[in-house]
Amino acid sequence: MSHEDTETPRRTLSELEREVMQVIWPSEGSTAEEVRLRLETEGRALKDSTVRTVLRRLEEKGFVDHETAGRTYVYRPLVRPRAAAAQAVRQIVDRFCGGSVEELLLGLVDDSVVSRDQLRRLEELIDRDEREGENS
Repeated sequence: MSHEDTETPRRTLSELEREVMQVIWPSEGSTAEEVRLRLETEGRALKDSTVRTVLRRLEEKGFVDHETAGRTYVYRPLVRPRAAAAQAVRQIVDRFCGGSVEELLLGLVDDSVVSRDQLRRLEELIDRDEREGENS
């Protein structure tokens, strides 16, 4: 199953799960040992059992799946980074903004995280995407 074909999981990533996904996303497939070594080079030393537990949790949550190569599991992403980010934002909207995306955007503008010009550009992109969708 490719990550383009999979529905976004409803659960979000913990910080450690996100770090593991950052290793898996750019790869063609990663073993638990490859993930552990990569995290170690980035200053995050973890036990092999910890990495395997995180990978199992990610699989249960629907973020990765695995294939067996001999006796080794090779993990592949099922969810693209943008989809995982969108789900995390959806959870923030639901938890802190009463389900209102508008409240979130107003808060981002009020706190100078997003400028009004950036919102206008987004609006233009959305309009263009909708027009192109109607023409296809």
